[in-house]
Amino acid sequence: MGLFTQLVTLPLAPVRGVGWVVQRVTEAAEQEYYDARPVVQALAELEQELTSGRIDQETFDRREDELLDRLEEIQRFWEGREP
Repeated sequence: MGLFTQLVTLPLAPVRGVGWVVQRVTEAAEQEYYDARPVVQALAELEQELTSGRIDQETFDRREDELLDRLEEIQRFWEGREP
């Protein structure tokens, strides 16, 4: 960028800065929301609850389906982000 361009676009600098911050926050939120580790951990805990008798098979099946659907959503998200 030349000096003239920098001077002309200087009033837009705060907007560019805010845009950069919004982009970084969005990326961090996506990283957290689409992290498979908590879902995998929840599946393991769910299996422990079933084997210990704290939940019945029907409850296990329903919650397992929900968690597996979430894992599929996460996988689709990351596959769509690859170039």
